[in-house]
Amino acid sequence: MGREVFHGDPKGDAAEIQAYNQGVREGAFGLLLNSVVLGISSFFIEPMCQWMGARLVWASSNFIVFVCMAGTAVISLVSVRQYSEGIQHVIGANGNTKIASLVVFALLGLPLAVTYSVPFSVTAELTADSGGGQGLAIGVLNLAIVVPQMIVSLGAGPWDALFGGGNIPAFVLASLSALAAGVIAVRKLPTLSSSYKSTGFHFG
Repeated sequence: MGREVFHGDPKGDAAEIQAYNQGVREGAFGLLLNSVVLGISSFFIEPMCQWMGARLVWASSNFIVFVCMAGTAVISLVSVRQYSEGIQHVIGANGNTKIASLVVFALLGLPLAVTYSVPFSVTAELTADSGGGQGLAIGVLNLAIVVPQMIVSLGAGPWDALFGGGNIPAFVLASLSALAAGVIAVRKLPTLSSSYKSTGFHFG
C-alpha cells in the first residue's frame, strides 16, 4: 500500500514519506476490514459446510485467494504503470485504486476464516479412527501451514528482487499457488461422511 498504491518511499523526501505513511495507515485499515469480515463469516462456515461439504468450502476459499491475489497484482501493476506514465501528477493513491485495494483486503477475510477452522476439522474427522491419533495429525497440519509461511517470509524479498523489485511477482506466485491448491482440494480431498456434515464443527 505504501509503495505501490500510494507511491511513497520511507527513505524519500517529505512528500514521499508522508505518502508512504498514509499508505501504511490505509493498509492497517484494510486489515481491520479483513478481521471484521473474518469474524462475521466465521458464523457462516458451519452452514456452508453442511450445504456444500467441507471439501468444496476449502477449495472455494483457495479460489477466492486466487482471485484476490490476481486482483492485487493487477491493481499494483495498473497503479505503478499510471504513476510511471505521469497520469498521477501528485504523489498519493488514485481513489479507485485505493478502494479496490481495500475491497481485496476485506474479501480475504472469508478464506482466512476458512483456513482457521475447516482444515483442522477435516483433519480431525479423517483421522478420528487412525492409529496415530488426531493430535499427531493436527501437529503435522500445523507444520504444513507454518513451513510455507517461513518460506514465503524468507523468499518473497529475493523472489521480488529477481524480477526487478516490487511486490507484483510475489502476488502472481501466490495467485498461482492458490489456484493449484484449489484444484488439488477438489480432485484429491475425500468426500466426508454425512455424519460430519450434520454434526458440524467445534471451533477452537
